[in-house]
Amino acid sequence: MSSPARALARLCLLLCPALFATGAEAPPDAVFVGGKVLAVDAGFAIHEALAIRGGRVVAAGSAAQIRALVAPGRTTVHELGGRMLLPGLIDSHVHAPAAAVFEADHEVPDMETIADVLAYIRARAQVVPAGEWIQTSQVFITRLRESRYPTRAELDTAAPRHPVNFRTGPDNMLNSLALARCGFTREFKVTDGGPGHLELDAAGEPNGLARGLGRYIKTPSARAVPRAEQQSRLQALFRDYNRIGFTTVADRGASPSSIRDYEELRDRAGLTVRVALSQTFPTVGPMASILTAIDQIAASPLRGEHPWLRLLGTKIWLDGGMLTGSAYMLQPWGRNEAYGIRDDTYRGVLNVPPDRLREMVRRVAGHGMQFTAHAVGDAAGTTLLEAYAAVDREVPLKPLRMGITHSNFMTREGVLEAARLGVVLDIQPIWLYLDTRTLVGQFGYERLRYFQPLRSIFEAGGVAGGGSDHMLKIGDLRAINPYNPFLAMWTTVTRRARWHEGRLHPEEALTRRQAIEFYTRNNAYLLRWEAEIGSLEPGKRADFIIVDRDLLQCPDDDLRATRVLETWVDGRRVHGPAGG
Repeated sequence: MSSPARALARLCLLLCPALFATGAEAPPDAVFVGGKVLAVDAGFAIHEALAIRGGRVVAAGSAAQIRALVAPGRTTVHELGGRMLLPGLIDSHVHAPAAAVFEADHEVPDMETIADVLAYIRARAQVVPAGEWIQTSQVFITRLRESRYPTRAELDTAAPRHPVNFRTGPDNMLNSLALARCGFTREFKVTDGGPGHLELDAAGEPNGLARGLGRYIKTPSARAVPRAEQQSRLQALFRDYNRIGFTTVADRGASPSSIRDYEELRDRAGLTVRVALSQTFPTVGPMASILTAIDQIAASPLRGEHPWLRLLGTKIWLDGGMLTGSAYMLQPWGRNEAYGIRDDTYRGVLNVPPDRLREMVRRVAGHGMQFTAHAVGDAAGTTLLEAYAAVDREVPLKPLRMGITHSNFMTREGVLEAARLGVVLDIQPIWLYLDTRTLVGQFGYERLRYFQPLRSIFEAGGVAGGGSDHMLKIGDLRAINPYNPFLAMWTTVTRRARWHEGRLHPEEALTRRQAIEFYTRNNAYLLRWEAEIGSLEPGKRADFIIVDRDLLQCPDDDLRATRVLETWVDGRRVHGPAGG
């Protein structure tokens, strides 16, 4: 159906729903009646019933209006029994292919203490041949009770005959064998023009902490997972996304190999979530080769109006991480032995100089694509906004919805500038839930005034959407990072965090309506997919969920325990009774 025809159909359905009953239109395939249907449209309309046909919404209204559309023997009637139905949820930030295969060779336990980390490394040393690498992935020190890295000496003791890499985001803590294997000595210098440095101890020797130097750490690739198993695991992950309510996700770090994973699953009709892609490209090396890489991304056939898999734009990593002590900040981090910070002037790591950043943004904008960057610290966000403002004077950027990924630390000025430029923000509430305790200890409560300032963003007219940054493991609460959207909604509404008393700047809390929009309507806008998904309006895709409680009225602490009873994508049930 063309866009004008779809618009006319929407108008007719809104004004004359009885057209179905008279036979002027085919009857709906299914109706859902007797519940609380949240349209999540501009007016946040609440209906009693919904009708779908051919994978799209055809009408929403009172139970009587929708029952009148039913054609016996041709329309399936689903009784909601008072339950809530709302648009399918959207996660604005996942890394699904890597997450799906992470535990292909062995299950990785949860680690909440340094003792847990060392026990895991000792256990791996019993099965990994001496001399081969042992590596942890994304065990963030903010989430360890000690809030620190394991020391070089502790890693040496746990695995004296193995090089060990405690890998956490952009930073790595290495044992002595690993330092030697990488050539990291007191004389080491970065020679490729890229970011990073070694932290030194009081004697001027590497203490094991390597910041932003992952490209120099040549660990072997993980065990090759057979293609069929990769596909099976990715499909199992998507089923788990469906189970928790997701009907669309965005891969904010897609590589050519992961894109092939998605394409193969799509070609086998195996996708049960829609996927938007932000493809990565190298940011170190000659600028000419970087710009050529951007041009190649722009030539992708996935840039069209594909209903299941589409290329949104590009993504780079602009700074380090707040979970590892390397986010690029406007003010110095402050000394902290746990983070390995001994320099009073240290502000974190900026991976791309501003002049090169502007060239990258300009090239992506020239192709009409969205540019986004991992930007955690307030200085990183400011640097990115300055690049956007400079390019906006040449090419209007608002239609392209340039992004800031994470955007944890902001300033009042940054909130307003993002709204002015039409820059959209991809934010992960789970970081507030899991990491507030350590961040308050490092920075103090007041310096976190504009940490994930969601209410301020909404009030300024900006658009932010919710993501998980799901990296590793399958399981909505055991994953790194957990991708349960109702825990995330609860966090945005309460501003409460694990292992932390009180609330983190409750003035930035969202309302229930805003929390729902954060994972539906707003994310559809972030992904430039709002014409098709994100709300339940006539003509849009029939992507929706049915939940076991009223998200607008239940007690705050019940919100995080929400269960999804059914998930529908394109008018097909993919989770729930008789579902997949």
